Amino acid sequence: MANRAFVWGKYEQDVIAYIQEGYMLSWSAKWLDGKQITKGLCDYRCKPGDDRLLVKELHDLVSQADVLIAHNGDRFDIKKMNTRFIYHGLPPPEPYKSIDTLKVAKDKFAFNSNKLDDLGNFLGVGRKVKHPGFDLWLGCEAGDEASWHLMKKYNKQDVLLLERIYLKLRPWITNHPNTAVLSGVSGCPNCGSIHLQSRGQGITKTGTYQRYHCQSCGGWSKATKVEKVTNITN
Repeated sequence: MANRAFVWGKYEQDVIAYIQEGYMLSWSAKWLDGKQITKGLCDYRCKPGDDRLLVKELHDLVSQADVLIAHNGDRFDIKKMNTRFIYHGLPPPEPYKSIDTLKVAKDKFAFNSNKLDDLGNFLGVGRKVKHPGFDLWLGCEAGDEASWHLMKKYNKQDVLLLERIYLKLRPWITNHPNTAVLSGVSGCPNCGSIHLQSRGQGITKTGTYQRYHCQSCGGWSKATKVEKVTNITN
């Protein structure tokens, strides 16, 4: 969502006046292991810059989700879409949990780069689609069919790449929303699998708990019931 504005020059200039506030050009989303949806302004009969229908469809989709996964989503994607939601008079979508894969990458690892493309390359799950840069956005705004084709291809691959990276990172996410509870089963909180293996005990300041290792995603979890420590002596 780029803004249009007047400036006096090309380098480190203050904005004289805005011509147009930024608007949503396109978005892409995918249900985990399910359907992918990619939309752009080219899919609607609307005036250039009128993203109301595009934003409304995204709002409806977000309201169906229990968890949103995005790379740098907490700082960028979620705030940007919320800005367009309130601009068009839409209420907050139904509550959801957020998983930001950029935060996970920074918190748990020391990758040389935390960019989506570099993570995909390092983890061996793919790369982003290359594009000519800002000219692609200009082409889409001008209604160029080839530009829109590349834009949608770029967006679709970003989401597929994100899903693959998320699945690699998922066992390491210790504060992952409990998907087993969301699915109504007793299983791995990270992936919901019921294939858990008992793997010893952990200890807290007040007691012990049973540890479990997920045989599907590789994540660790613990029993919710804590047993008191009774056999510790000085």
